[in-house]
Amino acid sequence: MQMSAFSSRLVRALCAAMLCVGSTTPALAGSFEVEDGCSPDEVSEVSRLYVDEQLVATFRLDQDHASQTTRIETAMGRTTHSYALCGEITIRRPGGKVEIHQVSGEGVLHEPDGHHLVALGARNFTQFYLADPDDPEVAERHPGPSSLCAPPTS
Repeated sequence: MQMSAFSSRLVRALCAAMLCVGSTTPALAGSFEVEDGCSPDEVSEVSRLYVDEQLVATFRLDQDHASQTTRIETAMGRTTHSYALCGEITIRRPGGKVEIHQVSGEGVLHEPDGHHLVALGARNFTQFYLADPDDPEVAERHPGPSSLCAPPTS
């Protein structure tokens, strides 16, 4: 079977379109670091970091692994990113009692590329947010828990 010149061009155009559709991953332009660490009261922690509503890191901390730093890649052409931190922190009270706290928070990162951000908890583990100790303008936090962090169902 022989194709006409029009059919041949149409097949090539469709193939080219399919190749373009297959490459939906945004080009990466920069990166920043996020460090999470256990406080002295913590027994363990599992937390997740979402940037622009995409899971980008999971931190698993305990007494043997008290700190973790992860490099986060950012999409080309974006300088502002939403973030959410979700987690479960297990602490031991002075009397020995163990408590599990669900923690979450969210905010906006302004031009975070090249920065070293730290995950922090405050107010008896009711606030969870990112901060840059050297540049407080980089991380803006919103009050209250993150709507992206659903409580566990089981």
